[in-house]
This record gives sequence, structure tokens and C-alpha cells, in this order.
Amino acid sequence: MAAVNGTTSVEPENQQSEQAGRGVVKRKPVFVKVGDLKPGTNGHTLAVKVLSSTTVLDKKPRSTSSFSGRSGGANTRIAECLIGDETGTILFTARNDQVDLMKAGNTVTIRNAKIDMFKGSMRLAVDKWGRIEVTEPASFTVKEDNNLSLVEYELVNVAE
Repeated sequence: MAAVNGTTSVEPENQQSEQAGRGVVKRKPVFVKVGDLKPGTNGHTLAVKVLSSTTVLDKKPRSTSSFSGRSGGANTRIAECLIGDETGTILFTARNDQVDLMKAGNTVTIRNAKIDMFKGSMRLAVDKWGRIEVTEPASFTVKEDNNLSLVEYELVNVAE
């Protein structure tokens, strides 16, 4: 607090207490369908079924802690999972702890997912800012004939 012309200033404290009392206003998640996903987008929330899960990489940590700074470390695991809803399917790249949640037959809610491009095709992924939750089984049937990961995209430069 500072005294200016005989008055004390307490404005910053009042602003902080007002913000703390009001709390964080959370917005409701907007669920998107697999068929609506586009390349280069992020922040998606989806409710999907896991159709299959294939382990791509299961790498044991090195016994010596060299450059990484981690002592020992955990296994590096990557799995490609085919997920989908009533509008289509897409490949999901699950990493480390996510692999345990993405078992075939599970229904999951994926929050803050992004579209990664891999060899010209779309893959869905969740980084450290996203979340995967196993939920109760969904009532929809998956449309398996519309796999968005089979569509190949090409980056085209537009000359002006």
C-alpha cells in the first residue's frame, strides 16, 4: 500500500479478491464427431469407441542415465488405436499411460485432442494438455467404412 496525497491505495488487493471470489468460469465442452475433423485443427472433444489397439513401440529405458537427465525413466510406449463414432473412424496415437486406457471395446471421452499429419494422413493425438477418460459404454454403432486416416492429403503452395 502506498500513501498518495494522504490517501492509501488498495486497488490491486481489491481486484485480486474479486477475482478469487468469482471463481473460474468454465465453458461446456462442445463434442465434435469424427467425420467433422479437419487437418491442422486442435482442441477437439470427442466421445468414441476403441475398435482396435496395436502396439507400435515398447522401448525399455537405458540402464545408464546419460544425457536425458532422467534417472531410470519409464518405458516409452506408443500404440495406434482405431477409434470411431457413428460418422466415421480415425487412427489415434496413444502414448505411455494412454495405452492402458485405449483397450479394444472401451468407450472413451477424449478432451483437447489435436490432428497430427503423418505421411500425408490424419492422426488424432492428445498431448500433456489433453485428457482421456474411460466412460460407460456408448449406444451408437461405429461407421467403419469411413476411415479418415485412409484419406491422403497433400500440402499445396498457392502462387500469387
